[in-house]
Amino acid sequence: MRETLSLISKIHQKGNNYIIEQLNLRDAKGLAPSHGDILICLYQDGKMTMKDIAQKIRRTKPTVTVLVDKLEKSGFVKREVSESDSRSFNIVLTKKGEDFRPVFEKISKGLNDMLHKNLTDKEADTLEKLLSKVYRR
Repeated sequence: MRETLSLISKIHQKGNNYIIEQLNLRDAKGLAPSHGDILICLYQDGKMTMKDIAQKIRRTKPTVTVLVDKLEKSGFVKREVSESDSRSFNIVLTKKGEDFRPVFEKISKGLNDMLHKNLTDKEADTLEKLLSKVYRR
């Protein structure tokens, strides 16, 4: 019997628990694991529209809107009117969001270390390639 989905779900929950624990230790009020994908996008690209974020993280625009609203209320991001289209907004990091980057990176590294602690580097690479292959089907 194959337990792939069950194992992936358990690993996902273990990762979320780790992230929540680390956010609580760092008093990162208002943040949840689901905000990570958006922060990664903004750390990489600087500013993005809701549509671009939704496409990049493969979530619906309404879901991204809810997540961005929470990030905005917590002071990590803000909306700026687009210079090219005054009807459109870009989502950008605030100073608080930028200042959080080293903490975010430390939590991400700890998460990866936790997930890969029982694997060799080769095994971790193979696992990632296989999961990517399954995801793209």
